[in-house]
Amino acid sequence: MLNSLNNRKTQGGATLLGMLIVGAMIVFVALIVMKMVPAYTEYFSVKQALKAMKQDPLGTMSKKEIIDSFDRRASTGYIDVVKGRDLNIEKNAGGDTVVSVEYQVVKPVIGNVSVLIDFSASSDGK
Repeated sequence: MLNSLNNRKTQGGATLLGMLIVGAMIVFVALIVMKMVPAYTEYFSVKQALKAMKQDPLGTMSKKEIIDSFDRRASTGYIDVVKGRDLNIEKNAGGDTVVSVEYQVVKPVIGNVSVLIDFSASSDGK
């Protein structure tokens, strides 16, 4: 009898309150991840569209043609966050035309708490 009382005092375990706190933290992290996955999916679509544009003769195309080419790719890739007018079109040191874009996505999480994600993609893969 005395031995079982001593074992009871040294035993430990998870309490209900502890389990609720851990559960709430897991739910909060899962909520943030669920909000961020669509933004990253769209970013990879933007990146893929810009990489595909590298196969076009960008050096011989006008700015409007480059913008129209991206808009066509964006409509088939379900890209809504970036439009052709948001692109930066410039020549690099080697004389090649490089198309790039930088943008931010703000996703509300709960109430006035939001997640801000910065994205940057380029046709030269950098």
